[in-house]
Amino acid sequence: MTTAELVITPVKGKRDFNAFVDCAYRLNAGDPNWVPPLRAEVVELLTPGKNPFHEHADMQLFLARRGREIVGRISAHIDHLALKQPPAQGMGPGTGNWGMFEAADEETARALIATAEDWLRTQGMTRVLAPISLSVWEEPGLLVKGFDHPPTVMMGHNSPLYRGWIEGDGYERAKSLMTYELDITKEFPPLVQRIVASGERNKRINVREVELKEFKREAGIVIDLVNDAWSNNWGFVPFTQDEAKYAGKKMKPLIREDLNMVAELDGEPVAFMLTWSNINEVIRPFNGKLFPFNWIKLLKWLRNPQTNTMRVPLMGVRKDLQNSRLASQLAFMMIEFIRRNSVARYGATRGEIGWILEDNQGMVAIADAIDSTINKEYRVYEKTL
Repeated sequence: MTTAELVITPVKGKRDFNAFVDCAYRLNAGDPNWVPPLRAEVVELLTPGKNPFHEHADMQLFLARRGREIVGRISAHIDHLALKQPPAQGMGPGTGNWGMFEAADEETARALIATAEDWLRTQGMTRVLAPISLSVWEEPGLLVKGFDHPPTVMMGHNSPLYRGWIEGDGYERAKSLMTYELDITKEFPPLVQRIVASGERNKRINVREVELKEFKREAGIVIDLVNDAWSNNWGFVPFTQDEAKYAGKKMKPLIREDLNMVAELDGEPVAFMLTWSNINEVIRPFNGKLFPFNWIKLLKWLRNPQTNTMRVPLMGVRKDLQNSRLASQLAFMMIEFIRRNSVARYGATRGEIGWILEDNQGMVAIADAIDSTINKEYRVYEKTL
């Protein structure tokens, strides 16, 4: 019996697009720690006109087949906002990306990566940074540590085999992104408690919950702080206004006022911290499908999101305050207030913070100070084309 030839083709039409989406569910079906994303969310992510990422990006999807069987997929894409960033910050001119990567075997993996690289070359790219699916704000990096437990909301999971296949294809580590976990039922160490108590006595500082009735205002504050606080970070690409509106609309059902904080200094917003209940715990058995009855389960959970794990996906302190004692104090205060509410009101026992850049000394120091430990590592690779 002869094995069918491996063929890589660009995605064309609805049938190919559906096959691209479905590929991940089939290839990961045997992994007990893979959390099937909601299929509608994946479709929206990849669809121009729905996801505003495509307003400043070009993308081509590819499928790998052996005979009639789909054995892999990959996206190749160029973020034109990323091209405008300083090269020293990871992106910059000539840098393209691939992502949405799935492969049944090494031959398929190498063929898909080569195809994505060829497409990027035809678009004038000279370097690739990958995997990034699709934006650095979504699911960047390949999981290389922490395969023994499921990912939290908006974090990726992949086969441990992928690392060897990618590194064997000439890719080198550009940056590691860490997530940290901690037992939030325990009080923080005495030093952190003293720092928080000192901040609570400081009349210049006000750490408040977000106000959902003023959602547009609050979203604007957070986006302004993100674009300021993160502007010097490796991999940074600014949020557009359309992306801010889109992200706010998508994440609003997960937002609870008492889990998301804005810190003010003399009445001006200078820092923020977002926290989400881990929706992956409820959608994990859905296999990506909301209908016919899973939407009822999800809606019920969203009304009262009791969860084991809370994730802090994003926080920031205004750039002119970074590396100061005040910045750390504001971070500790927000973390402590959210910790208290998570345990008392949502039944949470575990927190996850990240991702955090491996060389972000300020955030790593904060993670260490609250006795958290690294539970997952995601790696972004680079290669000259």
